Amino acid sequence: MLITFKSHAAQDLIMMRDLAVTLLGIIGKRLGERGVITVEELPHAIHKLEAAVADARRAPPADTAVETKPADEEEEEPLHLGQRAYPFLDMLRASQREGANILWGV
Repeated sequence: MLITFKSHAAQDLIMMRDLAVTLLGIIGKRLGERGVITVEELPHAIHKLEAAVADARRAPPADTAVETKPADEEEEEPLHLGQRAYPFLDMLRASQREGANILWGV
């Protein structure tokens, strides 16, 4: 399921439900059918998300076991929280600059 975040200050942001649940949880929101992050909530939301990204960078990798793969079989590194959160963080910051709420819906 896809969730669409909208703000007059940024382009629509579409993300998978599991990522939306994670990011909203970090900023203290719950995913409902519809929701809003108000202008007043944006500074706190930005601070919480920036702190979570910084913590994720410092955390050791979850799996420290080394697997051997054939040289011709390249595997992409999984995206970490920072990479997955940046588009949402950009939307939060743009919305704060413009004084715009962020709305979401399914």
